[in-house]
Amino acid sequence: METSTASVYAFVEDLRAEGTAAVLDRVLGTYGCDTLTVAAAYHRARDVTPHGPARVTLRRDGAHFVPPAVLFDGLPLVPPVQTGAEEEPLREVRRLTAERGTALHGWTVFLHNTTLGLAHPDVTQRNCFGDRAAPADLCPAHPDVRAYAVALARSVARLGVDAVVAESLHYGTFGHGYHHERSFVPLGPLEDFLLGLCFCSHCAGNAESAGSDAAAARAEAARLVGRVLDGADPSEGELPEAVAAYVATRTATVTSLAGAVAEGVAAEGSRLVFLDLTGAVKGYADGRPTGALAVDDAWRTGVDPAALSAVVPGYAVLAYARDPDRIAADLTGYRAALADGCSLRAVLRPGMPDTDSAEHLAAKASAAIAAGADAVDFYHYGLVPFPVLDRIPVALKG
Repeated sequence: METSTASVYAFVEDLRAEGTAAVLDRVLGTYGCDTLTVAAAYHRARDVTPHGPARVTLRRDGAHFVPPAVLFDGLPLVPPVQTGAEEEPLREVRRLTAERGTALHGWTVFLHNTTLGLAHPDVTQRNCFGDRAAPADLCPAHPDVRAYAVALARSVARLGVDAVVAESLHYGTFGHGYHHERSFVPLGPLEDFLLGLCFCSHCAGNAESAGSDAAAARAEAARLVGRVLDGADPSEGELPEAVAAYVATRTATVTSLAGAVAEGVAAEGSRLVFLDLTGAVKGYADGRPTGALAVDDAWRTGVDPAALSAVVPGYAVLAYARDPDRIAADLTGYRAALADGCSLRAVLRPGMPDTDSAEHLAAKASAAIAAGADAVDFYHYGLVPFPVLDRIPVALKG
């Protein structure tokens, strides 16, 4: 079970700019957390960094360590490396956290990698029209991707982290497949979802093995999206039977991949925490998620919380909501779905767009714990001003 109760997410660049010891003083001393969660491998982004050396930071895909040759030898996919990776910054963080008796988690982005997708389009998701138009989304059914994910996880675990936090270890969505999205077609929620489904040979093969008609599902998806592309209004209907059957097979793909990654991490002496992004998909923009609870919509990325919790020791959810009651409902749903023995962490944003004050953050943290969360984490050290981070100790006292 979980042994740490509160963490702050951070980038290596944050530690490099301010000094790891100084950041630890804030996170552990001032804020009262007992864990630091550092990005060991991340994706492309452009971030406003209010107290960074640059006020706007451009990030690229890559790992903050040199990939061990023994783990990646013979694999087609090898993670690009970040500038300064040869200096092994995470080993310094591990040394300093160990000296303070503090847990260190290695936050790792797995299947969202534009650099690898552009270099190897055959391993990316393929939509119902046959397009490889989501270079950031590596397909979790592809054997090369699965081997890459296990090797990447083991690499991070070898850095000595107490846990590997797995982001994007599932299918991607159409609306987040590239760094500059543009559509002047009014896609509805159904069409947007269908256009994000992968119909590559590996996904289709898995579906056929499970008794689903992949060809019929692809044809129906193409028909529904195609009618809107041809000028019709978006549909307000449900998933057609053939598509629903196809979609249902995707959870086994994600669960088996997570299980293989968890086994690899355990073999290196660490543990896996699966990061479920459903709460961010629903509430990222304004912190006002609507409709079904996050646990009930996780299937949209191929995630089955109940099945996953049987193969991973830890589970984390992005609780991106303004309303403490909504957070409580989401966490209650996850706690009920997860297997006994699987820890549950809630990740909160201490500032905009869904938190207004220290008291507001405290109410949300309390709601998460009361609903069954074992730990509360805060996102993100380098992305919000210091006065916003100063809300954390108030929340933890509550």
